[in-house]
Amino acid sequence: MLRVAVVGSGPSGVYAAQELVAQDLVPGVQVHVLDRLPCPYGLVRYGVAPDHEKIKSLQNTLRAVLEHERISFVGNVEVGRHGLAPDTLLRLYHAVVYCVGAARDRRLGIPGEDLPGSHSATDFVAWYSAHPDASGDAFALSARSAVVIGVGNVAVDVARILARGADELRPTDVPEDALGALALSRVRDVHMIGRRGPSQAKFTTKELRELGALPSADVLVSPADLALDPAYASREVAAALPGPARRNLDVVRGWADGTADHGRDRRIHARFFLRPVELLADGGRVGAVRFERTAPDGTGGVRGTGEYEDIEAQLVLRAVGYRGVPLDGLPFDARPGTVPHTAGRVLRDGEPSPGEYVAGWIKRGPTGVIGTNRPCAKETVASLLADADALAARTVADDPLAELRSSGHRPVLWSGWESIMAAESALGLALGRRSVKIPDWAGLLAAAHG
Repeated sequence: MLRVAVVGSGPSGVYAAQELVAQDLVPGVQVHVLDRLPCPYGLVRYGVAPDHEKIKSLQNTLRAVLEHERISFVGNVEVGRHGLAPDTLLRLYHAVVYCVGAARDRRLGIPGEDLPGSHSATDFVAWYSAHPDASGDAFALSARSAVVIGVGNVAVDVARILARGADELRPTDVPEDALGALALSRVRDVHMIGRRGPSQAKFTTKELRELGALPSADVLVSPADLALDPAYASREVAAALPGPARRNLDVVRGWADGTADHGRDRRIHARFFLRPVELLADGGRVGAVRFERTAPDGTGGVRGTGEYEDIEAQLVLRAVGYRGVPLDGLPFDARPGTVPHTAGRVLRDGEPSPGEYVAGWIKRGPTGVIGTNRPCAKETVASLLADADALAARTVADDPLAELRSSGHRPVLWSGWESIMAAESALGLALGRRSVKIPDWAGLLAAAHG
């Protein structure tokens, strides 16, 4: 028997587990999917916006994998500095696949970035997604104007949540405290700003169209911004773009003609060719963001023009990408924010480390969509299976769960997760809503062990 630990229960981890039990080359593989949290699914539970029901339904697919007879979910088990060390895991399992994602947001590296009122979009998403590590106490929803820096899907998500009315979010599983805070929000203007043009933005067309479909907000675009984009100015240039970029440009073109302005209470301002250079203080908090106007440099990038614009903002959310973080005991390449590897085999001092593998964002960086994790996991599992004979010869613990418990861990197994789901359904019923997420560690663990 080959016993494998997969660290991380997001899509990359679940796909790796699925590949391990689906193959015929090494029958009888047993997989424990470990997670620091008592809940599975990673960013599908704690990163997908609550109003994206279709994407959140992917949980049903992941659930079917985790209920496989040779796969066990083992939550509330941390790996790294405050938990199990990688060498300890190798004493418990024949092989370990690390699927720990990219947990930190990228910084802007500009003056004023740490002023009160300035936050990473990652923290904001964690708050409205009820991540137990999140704290919403500091979010300035009393702000009149908010700036979201970035033009990817995360930026679109947070702009949409800020512009939605609480009644629109009530049917979702957004936690009660966040729903109450959003109901009292005074934010009326949301500026979503990118340093390049709409034809180079990273959002998907579906996400973009959802902004224009909000019943409580208008989407406004500056024609002066769009005129700088060569693809906007020339139909011939636009025709040469990839399909997604052309469709994005068509959506933005529709907003620019003025028909999207219905005089609604809230407004989303989609701005382009502006690069943040400083967050300006007002009374000890952020009060505005200073941007430099950029222009295409003819090589696919942008250059500064020396022209500046200040945009009022009492709340700033930075959505310029994720970055992997080191895991104590594993090698790490700080430049790309990934673990060095060859086809998923972890490299130590340039050589494959027996029994250690990576998949997902910690392997390739924060790129692609959810489905990109499937071929990534498949490649890693193929490497692991090619090493199966040598791995199976290693001596490991007979009962890893018993070892975990004896060392002080209180694992949350699948039955505990089912208890959490039941408690969240009961909470929703008590509040006159659908299932509502439990937002804190104490509540989750009490439900799991209840």
